[in-house]
Amino acid sequence: MASVFFTLDGITPLFNACCSGSAACVNMLLEYGARPQLENHFASPIHESVKRGHRECMEILLASDVDMDQEHPQHGTPLYVACWHQRTDCVKKLLELGASVDLGKLLETPLHAAARKSSVEIVNLLTDYGANLKYRNSEHKCALDLAAPNSSVEHALLLREGPPRLAQLCRLCIRKCLGRSCLYVVHKLHLPERLEDFLLFR
Repeated sequence: MASVFFTLDGITPLFNACCSGSAACVNMLLEYGARPQLENHFASPIHESVKRGHRECMEILLASDVDMDQEHPQHGTPLYVACWHQRTDCVKKLLELGASVDLGKLLETPLHAAARKSSVEIVNLLTDYGANLKYRNSEHKCALDLAAPNSSVEHALLLREGPPRLAQLCRLCIRKCLGRSCLYVVHKLHLPERLEDFLLFR
């Protein structure tokens, strides 16, 4: 019987399925006992799914209780990888599901990656979800220091430099209290639709 754990080169079939973006194969392998968690320094199914923009594969893995904040030794967290490779759909879904917005690769945050890649849409997403603009990397640089001069990213970061609005602070506080169950718990609070949409960034 074929093994769902390793191929001859040490890469798992699950990793290969995520590389190709085959959601059906990912589902089948998980049903037959494939382990979705990172087990060695190079073959992480979720990081590979995010890197290649295979959001459906990523969501299947997350539904199988993969740690969405697991930090790959070489690539950082899935959110950092999504920002570095400018996979906006993956960034949105990870943030929606409760990924830690400031966890990246060592001292480098996802916001650093978005600034380096000049992705204003991702910069705005991260700051909406409470990314800390003042965190500094190993070079003692914050995201603003990495933005190209006079760019849309620099402008977006400068607009966020002041104190956040009270409504934004309240939203982030409520989401923090609800934790990763926020997406599912909010509906049970019987809030006005407008307020529910606000809490869920709709």
